[in-house]
Amino acid sequence: MEDKKLYKKIVDLIDDILRHPFSGIGKPEPLKHQLKGYWSRRINEEHRLVYKITET
Repeated sequence: MEDKKLYKKIVDLIDDILRHPFSGIGKPEPLKHQLKGYWSRRINEEHRLVYKITET
């Protein structure tokens, strides 16, 4: 059951990132230092989704 919830949360985060890369659910935060240019969102208390937006 927990795996299904985690999967749904990740899918929801990715969907939200595609619509609103810098705002929305999961507490979007710009990363610093070596990861400057990347963003992260909280999946749960333990895990984060790290991503970078590029122009296509």
